[in-house]
Amino acid sequence: MELKEINSLVELFFEKFAQLSLNNSEKKNNTFLISLKKKNKGNELFSYSWETINNRIKFLSQYLSDIISVGDRCILLSENRPEWLISDIAIMNSGGVTVPLFTTYSGNDYKYIIDDCKPKVCIVSNIEQFRKIRNYIQDGTIIISIDQFDQSVVCFSEIFEKAFSNNFKEIDQQKNLYNKNIKRNNLACIIYTSGTTGNPKGVMLSHGGILSNCEGAREILDTLVKKDNPVFLTWLPLSHSYEHTVQFVQISLGAKVYYAESLEKLLLNMTMAKPTIMTAVPRFYQNLYSKILLNFSKQKGIKKKLIEKTIFLGKKILNKEKLNLRERIINYLCEKLVRNKIKKQFGGKLKAFVSGGGALDKQIGEFLNSVGLPTLQGYGLTETSPVVSCNIPGKIKIETVGPPFKTNEVKIAKDGEILVKGENVMLGYWNMKKETEDIIKDGWLHTGDIGEITNDGNLKITDRKKEIIVNLGGDNISPTKIENLLCLNEQIKQSFVYGDKKSYLVALIISESEENKKEIETYLENLNKSLSLVEKVKKFKLIKEEFTIENGMLTPTLKLKRKKILEKYKEDLEKLY
Repeated sequence: MELKEINSLVELFFEKFAQLSLNNSEKKNNTFLISLKKKNKGNELFSYSWETINNRIKFLSQYLSDIISVGDRCILLSENRPEWLISDIAIMNSGGVTVPLFTTYSGNDYKYIIDDCKPKVCIVSNIEQFRKIRNYIQDGTIIISIDQFDQSVVCFSEIFEKAFSNNFKEIDQQKNLYNKNIKRNNLACIIYTSGTTGNPKGVMLSHGGILSNCEGAREILDTLVKKDNPVFLTWLPLSHSYEHTVQFVQISLGAKVYYAESLEKLLLNMTMAKPTIMTAVPRFYQNLYSKILLNFSKQKGIKKKLIEKTIFLGKKILNKEKLNLRERIINYLCEKLVRNKIKKQFGGKLKAFVSGGGALDKQIGEFLNSVGLPTLQGYGLTETSPVVSCNIPGKIKIETVGPPFKTNEVKIAKDGEILVKGENVMLGYWNMKKETEDIIKDGWLHTGDIGEITNDGNLKITDRKKEIIVNLGGDNISPTKIENLLCLNEQIKQSFVYGDKKSYLVALIISESEENKKEIETYLENLNKSLSLVEKVKKFKLIKEEFTIENGMLTPTLKLKRKKILEKYKEDLEKLY
């Protein structure tokens, strides 16, 4: 299947299904989507074949076609589950535009988005999600539920049962497969950026933009999966542009997809799903690094030496340094006794972790690759559908985010800002003409990130225009860099660096106990030796309350909401001066 010849995301699904059906009649009955949440607290999983998903998309499409017009916005508020994909494709197939909402938004965010996009339909998963938005829904908006919770609200089971009882037309006929009026430049979805400040912006992404992103991703993933159909484990919210696009990459690959139960059960779910590919944000890898490192620190004697050799030799291999005969023998033992054991803890079939949604610390990337967990760092933003570049298996350069996808252009402006042009660039911000014109100039999207192109053609992110501290001396300092370094210490769960218009930096540090203060002081003292004068953190305050999505301190993609944190802790931070 040539992705550049596909006209829409809807066509992508139905053409893939037709391909599977044509190649082997049994393949259409292959398992496609699996939810790891058990049925009725038993052992049975929710599992759906390609044919079942195909049927349900058609049934829901027929229902929606009778109630929406072309271009109508349709809210989708649900946890990750198979019905998410069914809803998304059915909305587009019936001419609508999907507007995914995070299940962790605040009431103000829900109200703002609903007022802004004026949806004709709201698809909600259950009563819990419906309660979050019911006070903001306008009269005339049609509510559809995935799980039944109210007789007055139509639910999926009713729609599907009615379609069957009405002797729904044969849906495997090619001529009736999908809406062929959708073109690549048509609006597919409006994804509201969670943002670290202010109201969310509605990013308008086209069918072609997401398809071009899938095409770029396929060049990388095809080298990993080869002839085998890959298995994905997904946990990042599908309402996020990263996982939303991955959903269509999975379709293009004919993958099997597991939906994780929760972040807390992710490692357990990995042993069940045995994924070949998994996508996540840097916070996940940071936690993973800390857990493995903690386990390593408990080892003694020959085990400890073998672990040290595993990391040392792993880094040499990563940096394309040749191993002598003795090192090759030791590395063989490391592979059998250390790396294979680690791989088994993650299902045993993992070909690659893919990191996106923020900067992955170099030390963490080196460590994970060295211990047998290949980790590819990519770069992008919602406004680019979302991926711009990604490291390539076998050619990983940890300090970079890999070469740009061939489906987009990247150049560096005179002030160092990264500019992107291509079909993947958004159509604009919904209802925000000025903001759109401010960020897209002459076809080039101004990312707000600072970077450079290395000699081998890789993109390297060096700073962020908008998230910098400018001290009294006029120095520009990246707080994220220092926060990442602080969190490499296992006693530090989270950190927040402050110092705008100040003579030195201070930090909030979240640790489980005051007893860790001395150890943290020693770590900070040593860390400061490796930092430039303006980057050194002179003082810190220990706090116990974590920054979470629930308390409004983190975005749904686990980035710090700096403005919110400052609102609560500014007085504490000022006392450190």
